[in-house]
Amino acid sequence: MAKFFSRIPFALTTSVALALAVGLLSAGAATTSTKGTKKKSTVAKKRATGAKSTGAKAAAKAAPKASLVTPAKPAPPKAAPAPTTPAAIAAANKRLRVARGGGWVQTWDEPTYKDSTSGDNTVGEDVVVRAAAVQALGGLNGSIVVADPETGRILTIVNQQLALGGGFQPCSTVKVSVALAALHEDLVKRVSPIRFYSKGSLDLTDALAFSNNGYFANLGIKLGYEKYSYYAKLFGYGEKAGLNIEGEHPGYFPPAPPQNGGMGMLTSFGEEISQTPLELAGLIASIANGGTLYWLQYPQSQDEIRNFQPQIKRRLDIGKLIPTIKPGMKGAVEFGTARRASFEQDETILGKTGTCSEGRTHLGWFGSFNETSGRKLVVVVLLTGGKPSIGPMASGVAGEVYKALASKNFFRVSAPLTPATILPR
Repeated sequence: MAKFFSRIPFALTTSVALALAVGLLSAGAATTSTKGTKKKSTVAKKRATGAKSTGAKAAAKAAPKASLVTPAKPAPPKAAPAPTTPAAIAAANKRLRVARGGGWVQTWDEPTYKDSTSGDNTVGEDVVVRAAAVQALGGLNGSIVVADPETGRILTIVNQQLALGGGFQPCSTVKVSVALAALHEDLVKRVSPIRFYSKGSLDLTDALAFSNNGYFANLGIKLGYEKYSYYAKLFGYGEKAGLNIEGEHPGYFPPAPPQNGGMGMLTSFGEEISQTPLELAGLIASIANGGTLYWLQYPQSQDEIRNFQPQIKRRLDIGKLIPTIKPGMKGAVEFGTARRASFEQDETILGKTGTCSEGRTHLGWFGSFNETSGRKLVVVVLLTGGKPSIGPMASGVAGEVYKALASKNFFRVSAPLTPATILPR
């Protein structure tokens, strides 16, 4: 649609090894070789406690050898009782992610389909938004967070146990914060390409739209850990996004570049970062509203709704950068990795997908907001499970949320939200 969106003439790679290699060659840097080794995520061990990671390698070293090596002729094991409670199932899945599931045939340990609404407390939620989100998610295993970017009020959380937990690897959604940091440091402009192949280059718009790993690996190397760490924490990584939300756990940001891939992997795949859906919602909301990072609030009673007042966490100096980053986020939906979000869509949507694996769990992210003359919303989708759990699918789920709400004329509200207008209908 927009003529200024450029197209890339060469195939993009999503390979972790190639992305890192390209980034390092371009920057003239050298990192520890990862040849012959598998990508080892260290995030899973940090989720429940928020404690500092010691890495998946240390976890494997500490585990008994018998749990990692299958004997040639093992004795028939006694059948262990299957976990029955959600907490027990989550703990079992966590152990499998850390141990890498030696001997298992399946390629993931999280189910792709489940009742994601089980156990949710919906008191205080917007019933129209809740219904649209539940319908869009369907039987998929995942979470949806919908928030008002102008106030920080959360309108619904589907699968609250997942959304309020310690988070997952952000995958390529981390590229939004990397782009903002690089723009603020004047390392790149939207129309200024960064060369990462000898045969071609990309500008920021296409790199965001197509989620190019080599481009952002280069940016990470140029930024360096100290600078990117400063911006990432400013944008909310490693801290709670909500204000007094019961059960919320903070995400995690590593104290040093990850051993697996260094800055290239940190800034292209979010290696060793643990991001919660609420953290991503807060960051996307700050882009949607012009630079204000609100405390996300989740009213749970009629009194809390009536007395609701927006609370500012901090103001981000990104107002001048937002017009530069928007074309890439819009391009992702119009012609890039998030095209499923635009299917039969009346709303103009901007967003960023993320696809990767954490241990034996496939992850699909999509953080987005709509641009309209009426009401704006932030919609964040996280899918977990098997290979269908990918960013493009997450974008399609978000697109269904926007489409359902548009059919209810939800966005045709020009007046600012007040306690009277945000009462559940």
